[in-house]
Amino acid sequence: MAKLTRTWWGEKFLNVLEISMDSGRLGRGRAYAGPNRLLEFAVRGAVVTATVRGNVNPYFGVYKEPRYQVEVKLKPFSTQEWDKLIEGISHNAACLSQLLMHEMPTTIENVFAAQKLHLLPQKRGDLISQCSCPDYASPCKHVAGVYYKVASLLDRDPFLLFQLRGMDAARLQEKLAESPLGKALLDQWGEGEQAVEYLYHRYPEPEVKPLVATDLKAFWQGQAALPLVEHFSGQAATPAVLLKKGGDYPLFWQRDNSFLEVMEKVYARVVDKNKAAL
Repeated sequence: MAKLTRTWWGEKFLNVLEISMDSGRLGRGRAYAGPNRLLEFAVRGAVVTATVRGNVNPYFGVYKEPRYQVEVKLKPFSTQEWDKLIEGISHNAACLSQLLMHEMPTTIENVFAAQKLHLLPQKRGDLISQCSCPDYASPCKHVAGVYYKVASLLDRDPFLLFQLRGMDAARLQEKLAESPLGKALLDQWGEGEQAVEYLYHRYPEPEVKPLVATDLKAFWQGQAALPLVEHFSGQAATPAVLLKKGGDYPLFWQRDNSFLEVMEKVYARVVDKNKAAL
């Protein structure tokens, strides 16, 4: 069976759904996650809404293709709980630095566990859903399809988890950046950046110099020896920042393995092959 998610948080998100449903409904739910079934899908704040296309079934008197309205969400945290969570993250340098780079820390649940909370759903009661279909089971296959769709979105944007728990991603990063440790990290990352020099013309004005006799030797070999450079570049505070901004699974990456892991191997091989030149 093909993997429906490619990240550890996506898999854990689906674990609760898979233990809450029988295998038959679960299998049918996977089929409802595609665009041919999800006619409308939107994330508004902490609530996911969808219009799901049902099946015609003359045996049950359904002669016209039905449309079911589905709403799913996670149990949100209160403002007081979020204040404590942000304070805990602000004192954890590893989690804080990764979140500021829009990455999901592998130890994020430790911060939530310290407040007796969980970011990812842990039990059936964490999943709140409703569907307009007549199925007596909850969650039904239509709800399952929407949850599978949410899990695929989490692969690309893990910050959606925070939004579903009641904290907007932009607001979260703003609060983390305002913390003392967050300010220190951002200041360190900003060291060495050069200010943009603005020009008042679209093209630089040409500089005209009078013609002089050219010394061919100086032209080709230079007038003075270049200074010896011992270090070509300093060690970056955070290696490969530009690559990491896209996360493990950027939009253009369609493989199951992590893009960052692949690039780490590529760069390691390039460095090893060119040690003499470096």
